[in-house]
Amino acid sequence: MNNQKSVGFVNKVSILLIEQEGEKLIPIKPICEALGIDDKAQRDKIKDDEILNSVGVLSPSTGADQKQYEMFCLPLKYVFGWLFTINPKNVKEEARQAVTMYRQECYDVLFKHFVKYQDFVVERSKQTDHYFDRYRAAQISFKEARDVMQNAQKELERVRKYTFEEYEASGDQMKLDFPEEQEVK
Repeated sequence: MNNQKSVGFVNKVSILLIEQEGEKLIPIKPICEALGIDDKAQRDKIKDDEILNSVGVLSPSTGADQKQYEMFCLPLKYVFGWLFTINPKNVKEEARQAVTMYRQECYDVLFKHFVKYQDFVVERSKQTDHYFDRYRAAQISFKEARDVMQNAQKELERVRKYTFEEYEASGDQMKLDFPEEQEVK
């Protein structure tokens, strides 16, 4: 069973989406008419395209006159690429700016996908390396500080356990090892 609904407008003309066996299809004829380009020439162009040719299908659709027609359709997924191939010089004057803007947006999206994302990946990698190095240095500093603290704790415990008897036995001197004081500059 086919289900049809409007999914947008091209040059103020409603564009249909046909759901057929779970696939979303777009008839190209209403788009061609809205842009003022020959739909047969576009079908031929699609048939010459090795990718679009493999996905283009005929589907029953209700026309503006409410009659059933077999319409040449592209899956929704491929319509945007096909629209990108339309030269703004070949469309109606009132549609030219919209087609040009659409093509510009496609260029921007392609750039973002292929280049800008790679820039992000490179930058994220640099930042990851930088912060990993900082993290590793902090780990080393922490380990060294922990070792110093543990040694100081052992010395503290030794001093606390030093008895009066040990003091007297040592000739009234506490025999404790003190680290040499560092010279303050």
